[in-house]
Amino acid sequence: MFEMIVAAVGADFYRKALVDADPEALNSDTMVKVLETMKMIKQYTDPGAPGRDWNLATAMVIKGEAGMQFMGDWAKGEFTAAGKQPNVDYIAMPAPGSSGTFLFNVDSFIMFKQEDPGKQEAQKAMARLILQPDFQKVFNVNKGSIPVRLGMPRAPFDDPALRSMNDFVATAQIGGLVPSMAHEMAVFPPIRGAIMDVVTNFYNSDMSAKDAAAQLASEVEAAM
Repeated sequence: MFEMIVAAVGADFYRKALVDADPEALNSDTMVKVLETMKMIKQYTDPGAPGRDWNLATAMVIKGEAGMQFMGDWAKGEFTAAGKQPNVDYIAMPAPGSSGTFLFNVDSFIMFKQEDPGKQEAQKAMARLILQPDFQKVFNVNKGSIPVRLGMPRAPFDDPALRSMNDFVATAQIGGLVPSMAHEMAVFPPIRGAIMDVVTNFYNSDMSAKDAAAQLASEVEAAM
């Protein structure tokens, strides 16, 4: 939720704060407003929210025990598995105010350099198979995400996926794509850990937003 609110402030500020880990951005009036917004949202969560796995929160929405959830599009796979239809049983939409910014996370495979020609061919085969249209269709339709491969046939995908695919391309054209800090795509693990610790402590305590912003800058500098 924190980085979604940061993204709503704009791609430039997001990059300064959660990609460059700029101390001035972290300890700024804008960050204070972000943290105040986050604390304001807390009043709409139940006491059991801290530490709850995202899929359990999704299940609460599906069962009608919660009204909404801030989550990536993979949560849509839970709705699909439960037999729910978009725009009939639920609505999937971007975070309010985030127009012009697209926060992305990519499932990634790391392939280490190999001297054995057979292993090199195996790596190429794996990469080729993963990017094949049929695999991209089956994987993403069931997971709820969108394909990493552009130009895919659109027929198998539902309305939220099609809108997300359109938004991804449109946002890329205006420079609004930003990598997820929470999913370790933006900063090194020690910096991510420092940000997550401060934000979690702030969210679950009576710490002021101004103090939290100052602590964010301090802890991130120490983690660098």
